[in-house]
Amino acid sequence: MRYFILIGLFFLVQLGLQAQPTSGQYFQIEKVKIPDDIALEVGGLAFDNAGNLGVATRRGEIWVIKNPSSANPTYTRYAHGLHEPLGLNFRDGSFYCAQRGELTRLTDRNNDGKADRYEALYTWDLAGNYHEYSYGPVFTPEGDMLVTLNLGWIGRGASLSEWRGWLVKITKSGELEPIATGLRSPAGFGYNKDGDIFYTENQGDWVGSGRMTHLEKGDFAGNPEGLKWTHREGSPLTITPEDIDDTKGLTLYDYSKELDAIKPPSVWFPHTLMGISTSGFVNLENQFGPAFNGQMLVGDQGHSKIMRVAQEKVNGVYQGACFPFVEGFSSGILRLQWAPDNKALYVGMTSRGWSSTGPDLFGLERLVWNGKTPFEIKTIKAHPEGFEVQFTKPGDKATLAKSDSYNVTDFTYKYHHFYGSPVTDREDRAIQKVTVADDGMSVILHLDRLRKGYIHEVKASGVRAEDGSELWHDHGYYTLNEIPGGGDGDLAGNAGSGDAADNETVVAQSKNQNEMPASWTNGPDEEITISTVPGLKYSTDFISITAGQKIKLTLQNNDDMLHNFVITLPDQASPVGEAALKLGLDGEAMNYVPEMDAVLFHTKLLQPESGETIYFVAPEEPGTYEFVCTFPGHHMTMRGKLQVYAKDAF
Repeated sequence: MRYFILIGLFFLVQLGLQAQPTSGQYFQIEKVKIPDDIALEVGGLAFDNAGNLGVATRRGEIWVIKNPSSANPTYTRYAHGLHEPLGLNFRDGSFYCAQRGELTRLTDRNNDGKADRYEALYTWDLAGNYHEYSYGPVFTPEGDMLVTLNLGWIGRGASLSEWRGWLVKITKSGELEPIATGLRSPAGFGYNKDGDIFYTENQGDWVGSGRMTHLEKGDFAGNPEGLKWTHREGSPLTITPEDIDDTKGLTLYDYSKELDAIKPPSVWFPHTLMGISTSGFVNLENQFGPAFNGQMLVGDQGHSKIMRVAQEKVNGVYQGACFPFVEGFSSGILRLQWAPDNKALYVGMTSRGWSSTGPDLFGLERLVWNGKTPFEIKTIKAHPEGFEVQFTKPGDKATLAKSDSYNVTDFTYKYHHFYGSPVTDREDRAIQKVTVADDGMSVILHLDRLRKGYIHEVKASGVRAEDGSELWHDHGYYTLNEIPGGGDGDLAGNAGSGDAADNETVVAQSKNQNEMPASWTNGPDEEITISTVPGLKYSTDFISITAGQKIKLTLQNNDDMLHNFVITLPDQASPVGEAALKLGLDGEAMNYVPEMDAVLFHTKLLQPESGETIYFVAPEEPGTYEFVCTFPGHHMTMRGKLQVYAKDAF
């Protein structure tokens, strides 16, 4: 989750005539001033009826900010002593928040600006695991409240307490009603513009990549841990964990055709290409102009960015595309909240223990639109013969009509109990024809084949606007669950001849030596064991060895996310880490290790609670080398020095 492109950088276009648009041309990120003595680790945002901004923090406090858009906002501590609230709402004069083990209403009865009544509306069990987060509430139209319950973590996600891994409803009468399960880390959830419930998920066990899923009562979103409680009274599901078998080799979409309860995602967020820790979302209703009306903005905690989502219903099923939007926020985005006047989007952030590309541990910022609409892919829609790509402004018809202005690649993820998934079954689609609309606002890409259940990377890098300018972002990722008209996807009797391999071969194996060389008859000269610790760190940031030594190095990944260990030439950890960001769809298959001379030795990308041993001979040239985790975004904080001393130094 944590890496991406700093706004404000400019890149020349191919002809060197113009600069690629940056976020600053269309949106301004403004900091909300935070007093030095307040650690505003944002867990929830909600405005009260007076236009004051309530902020729940992971430190167990709720602050009320008066005039948050001014140069000197006023902070009042409304409540404290809460247990890591990760959501906030306001209704009828009271704030509501989900603590780890409780849904709470907080009221200021004497109007002194501080809550004097803390009411437990519902409590649930906790096993004490540090991942047992609770999110919400979101109010239903009837006035009930929705809450999502995170799984615990004990090597893999676990439902250690009742209803963990579920979306539940707390009724006005104080009853719990289970709605749907299969959730792993459901930090973001709420309603779309049509009143349907969606939630966002993070990569992990049983979850190949981040995604958004439409939830209805009785749905199973994929992680089987929550199925432990389907025997409880009120459960809308009857399937059990034993009904889920990942040895079948099916994708989640394929499995949904065998088991009706499974609900495939409506939108996948390809890991590291879009984000790594999807979080809260809001609906767009003309706040940033009419171009994106009806779409969603989705935060990403790890990448400190906001993405854009455009969905449609095809044959009664939700599906759609995600696009890059605005990057460069100061910390990890968890919560988004429109200002009451809809002129700004408040962005609440925290990164302690969850590291992010934004360098700060916490923050509160405003995203403000300057009134200018970028030349952008407005949306992608499914078409019986491919995809319709719509733009925010008329395009140059000469570039619109060229098939080589576009690239379409489809791929999927494995559905298994392991953490995440590589990109798999990847194929490049042939663009057989391009149909350009008369107004230049859209094209239809006629493809050789459509594959249901696959993510489609649609690039329009060759398209230009009528004035010759580039697209602000030239790509999106469309998740195809249904084909309009009910076709089978074989559009030309041609299944395509693209690269359908799993791409699981890695860079030169001499840099990833897993067996001790036969010539080491006396074994290694030095054995080193290093582990990972929470917060994107290794157990040490300094290792010393002697030039020419035979080294046996073991990395033990004790963390709950993926990591590797890469040794680089001096001062090359950052360039190698930045190159790993650009590996695209090939990244995970390459262990996020770019093919560079600056890379000397490396482990593979390791699952949580796993390890690997590599063997190498220390460089002959003394110096300060570096080691780094090149999983996208980790390289900024997860690194250290490898000091190589001369043989006669001691």
